Amino acid sequence: MVALFKASFPFFLCFILFCVVNCTEFEVGGKDGWVIPKFKDHDQMYNQWASQNRFRVGDTVVFKYKKDSVMGVTEEEYDKCRSSHPLFFSNDGNTVIRFIRPGLFYFISGVSGHCNRGQKMIIKVLDIMPATPPESQSANETATKSHHKGGAAEITPMTLTTLAPFVLSFFAMLFA
Repeated sequence: MVALFKASFPFFLCFILFCVVNCTEFEVGGKDGWVIPKFKDHDQMYNQWASQNRFRVGDTVVFKYKKDSVMGVTEEEYDKCRSSHPLFFSNDGNTVIRFIRPGLFYFISGVSGHCNRGQKMIIKVLDIMPATPPESQSANETATKSHHKGGAAEITPMTLTTLAPFVLSFFAMLFA
C-alpha cells in the first residue's frame, strides 16, 4: 500500500505545481480589503476592481474584513442588495473562494446597509481554454445562451479547515 502512495506522489506534486503555476490568488479590494467604500461616488469600486483583473477557473479570491461578512448570491439578490438564503455565507474575516467553473459570480456584504453603500461585486470567471461554439450556431444563439445563466455559478469556499485534512491524510498515508 505504501508503494502505491509513493508511486502517486509524483502525480500529486504535478497537481500542486499545476495549481501554483496556473492559478492566481486575488485579494479583493487590494490593500484595503472588503470594506464599505469611503465615498458615495465609489459605489462601483469593487466592480471596477474586478473589471481590471482576469479571473479564470482555478483562481481564488480572498475577502479580508473585520466586523463584516460576505455572501454569494443570485443576480436578483445582488440587484436587491439582500438575501435571506445566500448560496454561501462567511463571516470569519478571511474568506477564500476558489472558482471551479466559468460564469458570473455575485457577492454582497451580509451586514445590513453595506451593500446599498457599494459593498458588492460581480466577478466574471473565464474558461481556462475558451470553448468555440459549434459551427451550426450563430453568434446570436451563443450570446443568448450565455445570458440565460441567471444566478451565480457554483463556487467552492476553501478554508484551511477544508484543505488541511486532505493534505494531512495524504502525507499520513505516504508515511504509514
